[in-house]
This record gives sequence, C-alpha cells and structure tokens, in this order.
Amino acid sequence: MALQWEFPGGKIEPGESPEFALARELDEELGIKATIGPRVTQIRHNYRHGGAVDLQFFAVYQFSGEIDNRIFNDLRWVKLEELTKYDFLAADRNLIRDLAQGKLL
Repeated sequence: MALQWEFPGGKIEPGESPEFALARELDEELGIKATIGPRVTQIRHNYRHGGAVDLQFFAVYQFSGEIDNRIFNDLRWVKLEELTKYDFLAADRNLIRDLAQGKLL
C-alpha cells in the first residue's frame, strides 16, 4: 500500500494504553510531544487480501516541538474538507469522509 496517505500512529505494544502508544508513535514518527485528547472513533477493517486492522483515532489539540518527518514519503497539513482529495488507505476512507463533512470533532 505504498504511497497512499495515512495518519501517523502504529501498533500498541504490550502494557501500553492506546493513548500512550499514540503519544510514543508521534514522538518516534514526527518528533513531537503530543497531548492525546478523546477518542474520535474506532474502526475494524478487513482487507481483500485477508488482513484485518483495528484502528483507534484520537484528537490531538496541542503538541510541543517542531514536526520532523522521520518516516513518511510526504507530510501535509490540510483543511478537513480537502482530505477527500487524497488517496488514503481503505481503512481510513470512511473516517476521511466523515471528517470532511464535519461529522466528527
């Protein structure tokens, strides 16, 4: 699924809460110290090739540090209504639609 857009984040390690895992991943991937807000939604997606993912999305309203793109091909800040112009991973598409339509947050 190379070169498709996705949100930063990753796997929850044993003993971590989802919020702690996201804070750790944001530090590892972007070099920021984020304050993790409330969970926005949770999605289970089954891919055609047989893989499945359980995703949790959280709001982040503030962070400290300068964003340093450490792992992604590209990084962009865009308005919510512009998100549908990007080719996101299939698991993220319903969330993208809802965010762009102002249904969440």
